[in-house]
Amino acid sequence: MEDERKGPLVVTGASGYVGSWLVMKLLRKGYEVRTTVRDPTNPKKVRPLLDLPRSNELLSIWKADLNDNEGSFDEVICGCVGVFHVATPMNFQSKDPENEVIQPAINGLLGILRSCKRSGSVKRVIFTSSAGTVNVEEHQAPVYDESSWSDLNFITRVKMTGWMYFVSKTLAEKAAWEFVKENDVDFIAIIPTLVVGSFITDEMPPSLTTAFSLITGNEAHYSIIKQAQFVHLDDLCDAHIFLFEHPDANGRYICSSHDSTIYDLAKMLKKRYATYAIPQKFKDVDPNIKRVSFSSKKFMDLGFKYKYTIEDMFDDAIKTCREKNLLPPNTEEPALVAEKYEEVKEQLPLSERRMRSLKILFVILLFIHVLYYAWLYFD
Repeated sequence: MEDERKGPLVVTGASGYVGSWLVMKLLRKGYEVRTTVRDPTNPKKVRPLLDLPRSNELLSIWKADLNDNEGSFDEVICGCVGVFHVATPMNFQSKDPENEVIQPAINGLLGILRSCKRSGSVKRVIFTSSAGTVNVEEHQAPVYDESSWSDLNFITRVKMTGWMYFVSKTLAEKAAWEFVKENDVDFIAIIPTLVVGSFITDEMPPSLTTAFSLITGNEAHYSIIKQAQFVHLDDLCDAHIFLFEHPDANGRYICSSHDSTIYDLAKMLKKRYATYAIPQKFKDVDPNIKRVSFSSKKFMDLGFKYKYTIEDMFDDAIKTCREKNLLPPNTEEPALVAEKYEEVKEQLPLSERRMRSLKILFVILLFIHVLYYAWLYFD
């Protein structure tokens, strides 16, 4: 199947975290790639793509938007043998989530599938789904697999951080499966968990906002990493290509290499990054909370192997963020600084500590002396 799939490929959302890295990997393998972005004239969005090796010979950039009318992807998809649909609305602060996030995700995916059907050339569509389609429910199960689906009633009732994203991905994927039942389109959904790793874009990726929440103190995202699962960006993009090329791939595939609790993550980050003020206790989170597993058995049985550890993921992501000035070298809080001062103070020679105490006492006495004479003067 790999031999017959050397024709052009489409990658939507190519200016994003996953899409841009996927384009880089495809170019390395010698694929001709057509990427879609909302604004090809925006240098901030397209420059990282144009700077990729072999982009001048194998890459073309097309304008397309999930909000565009039906058929807007027809031209870019025509003549292509494969489509990687990575693009998705990601606005957690939307004032109108139904029309700005949910419906564009559903209609965008269905529109792309119809374009693939009309093209007559597309052999396979790889859809980047989300762990948010699998385990968002009131009570977590010990293990989730490809048969699991999130509870939409629970999501819309609670409206936790990112709720509209979970709804949009779940409804979009379910709509796609209904579509392919009635139409001859080879469709595969890859379900990544929280994606962490190096990147080539200029902005902080949304998934790293969540992954780094213990570093930045963004408590709104703690609920997402309370019982989290992770995958390295490079592993995820290799997984996309693997599923596109493998002749026996079909259905849904969970792509997740590591499970962790918020306590596991906090301990690991504190050990590796002492300059960051990583909390170790969390209100309303049981210290004995169990890990929740996303099973990649189906995927690994197909022959896929993960390359990266969870330490690799965070080391690579933090290094890249520091290089791009997206993350400071430390996040020490005043209380932590004071604590460290007390530790240092205890290590000072006794004579030096006494000298400091005498200086402080002298300043206090001088201040009292001035106050006394001021009182006499104005009395």
